[in-house]
Formats: sequence, C-alpha cells, structure tokens
Amino acid sequence: MSGVRLVRSDVLTTDVDYAYASVVPAGTRLIHLAGACPLDADGRTVAPGDPVAQAHQVVANLRQALADAGAGIDDVAYTRVLVASTDQADLVAVWDVVRAAFGDHDVPSTLLGVTVLGYPDQLVEVEAVAAVAE
Repeated sequence: MSGVRLVRSDVLTTDVDYAYASVVPAGTRLIHLAGACPLDADGRTVAPGDPVAQAHQVVANLRQALADAGAGIDDVAYTRVLVASTDQADLVAVWDVVRAAFGDHDVPSTLLGVTVLGYPDQLVEVEAVAAVAE
C-alpha cells in the first residue's frame, strides 16, 4: 500500500498534468533515490543524442531501483526531471515519456533544462522520493 496522498487545488489551475503536492504521513518509510540515468547494465549511456530514448531507459532504471527498494511507481511522492537542453521541445518530449510512465499517479514534479549532466552523452536524469506505508 502506498504511503503517498496526492493533493490537488480548488484554486490553482487544473490545466496541469500533475498534483500540486503530496503528503506522506508519519510512520511511512521514505526512499530517496539517486538520479536515474540512461545507463545500460554495463554502465554505458544509451541512445546518445536522443532524449526520448534516454527517457525510456531512465524510467526503466527508476522502476528497477524502486523495486529493489521495495516500492513501485505509485509510491513515488515527488520527481525532478532534468534534461540537458535549451530547447523546450526536448523538455516536453522527455516529460511526455516520464508522465506516461506514472499513469494515473500524477505525482508532483519539477521539469528543468540544465547545461550538462554527469555521464558522457547523458541528456536525461530523474530524481525521485518514494514513500511506502509500514
């Protein structure tokens, strides 16, 4: 059972595809995930130059890290999506992949364009915090 309750607003615009906040009650186990990167099992960056393909790998790696910690996508309380691009279309394309992965669990998120990420040819990274009811 997820320890996350998503919060919407009756005042703020509903023209967004994410909740404005999430609440995690006391007694919930928090899981802070390292940024999921577009790396394969051998540590190589997949799909250099293709932010959408990298986003798919990042989501797969995020799902695996969550599973390894005893959680799933519906347990995520917050994400930060980083895209190494100054082109807003790249950010939106990556967001579409990440957002689709969460389905009805429209977790609060921040989407940022950044100058550079840590691995060679890396264009996408997703940080997450999850919460699992004890």
